[in-house]
Amino acid sequence: MARPSKARGKIARHLGINVFGNPKYDRLLKKKPYGPGNPKKGRIRETEYARQLKEKQKVKFAYGLSERQFRNLFYKAKSMRGVAGHNMLIMLERRLDNVVYRMGMAASRRQARQLVSHGHIHLNGRKMTVPSALVRPGDLIAGKPKKSSEMLMRRLVSENSSRQAAPWIEVSQDDLTGKVSMLPTRDMIPTIAEEQLIVEFYSK
Repeated sequence: MARPSKARGKIARHLGINVFGNPKYDRLLKKKPYGPGNPKKGRIRETEYARQLKEKQKVKFAYGLSERQFRNLFYKAKSMRGVAGHNMLIMLERRLDNVVYRMGMAASRRQARQLVSHGHIHLNGRKMTVPSALVRPGDLIAGKPKKSSEMLMRRLVSENSSRQAAPWIEVSQDDLTGKVSMLPTRDMIPTIAEEQLIVEFYSK
């Protein structure tokens, strides 16, 4: 996972949105609804480039990708049929770490990525340790069939039970499984940024 060089709290305040998923950043933004620094100075008027960069940063930090990973994914999405911005978001949503997060098996994508990397997640009955693996319709995601892993997963599912699973994933909390029923469409993906500005950013 790409590690932000700044503290995550400062990044969330700068972007004005909790891109990391952890509820503590919602509390921070409520307490300090302004960017890092002196709030009395106000915000500097943003240029079009600055707006495009900020939208790109929102999505990049939200999904935990490095600049190189994000750029490569964008150009792959651009080469596909359809709307480039929509393709990009759909590919990001299909990442295994994101699917684990969307299933409610982790409090954040960062935590979901650790679960995958540490071998706690099985994909179609096999251990999968690659967070960037893209799921397809019909894929089955499950917790590792080991007592220690099951205890961990049940605790995480209980802690995140208030968050609804994505509509394109059929989740069974009792069995600690999730089945990809279909590929997500743009209207199924929560909006955290204006993807068209990201397209414009990379089109220069």
